[in-house]
Amino acid sequence: MLKPNYKVSGLELWQWRKTAIQAAIAADISPMEVDWLLLTIADLDRLALRLESFKTWQEIPVQLSLTDLEQLWQRRLDDRLPVQYIAGTTAWRKFQLTVSNAVLIPRPETEILIDLAVTAANDEVKTGHWADLGTGSGAISIGLAEVLTNATIHAVDISPAALAVAETNAENLGFGKRIQFYQGSWWQPLESLKGQFSGMVSNPPYIPSDTVLTLQPEVVKHEPHLALDGGKDGLDYIRHLINVSPDYLRPGGLWLIEMMAGQAETVRELLVSNGNYGNISIHADLAGIERFAVAFKQDSDY
Repeated sequence: MLKPNYKVSGLELWQWRKTAIQAAIAADISPMEVDWLLLTIADLDRLALRLESFKTWQEIPVQLSLTDLEQLWQRRLDDRLPVQYIAGTTAWRKFQLTVSNAVLIPRPETEILIDLAVTAANDEVKTGHWADLGTGSGAISIGLAEVLTNATIHAVDISPAALAVAETNAENLGFGKRIQFYQGSWWQPLESLKGQFSGMVSNPPYIPSDTVLTLQPEVVKHEPHLALDGGKDGLDYIRHLINVSPDYLRPGGLWLIEMMAGQAETVRELLVSNGNYGNISIHADLAGIERFAVAFKQDSDY
């Protein structure tokens, strides 16, 4: 994340904010993004913004020069660059995470994966080895490390650039010693720990290939397609995780993924027909969309 090493006058920032809000409304972008950005990159608080009291301040520390800020905001307007990439950060659960276009911007609904993991796992499962497959920004690993204090988290991603972001976040937030990072495809870097995992959590690419290019321009133009495209029906990687995970989970181990609206029944059927899973359940996000699947590896003599 950038450090505040520029200073601007309150009047200059007030004028920029006023113009930026007008431009946002004209471009059908929420004007709230302007204030979110200013709260993130400038030494301001919500009250000063709401009352516009900062207008009279002599100088305000900011992380970007006004010229750079204006150029990036113009990209937000013209090129639909997500505001989180402009700021280089986003809030997720209680954390402030560094993000870049090497990683998917963590979504609020994905936070529920952490709550589901804690609720579903018994005391024994909450210890030992846990995997976060396709870690991206490291959000899930960090969320797990915070709540599973006696577990070792293994975070895997195929993208070296994404792993660099994830490792930065883990270090910045004090979880560098709790999370181990691996570059590779899904379970492959963890072969030496086969059969030993208490839990696996993943937010894999699950959008059908044909649908990816129809998503909003902020996503299509700037977020990594590698983290979005789940193949023809969106289920390529979920199928892989269903098929391969029993080799890595210990009996009673937790299997937990995020998926797309409309995929729940197919995912449930795939888990049932695999034969290695029990206690299968589907859970909705806050909008009521069936978005998460939970299952447990059964004992071989079940």
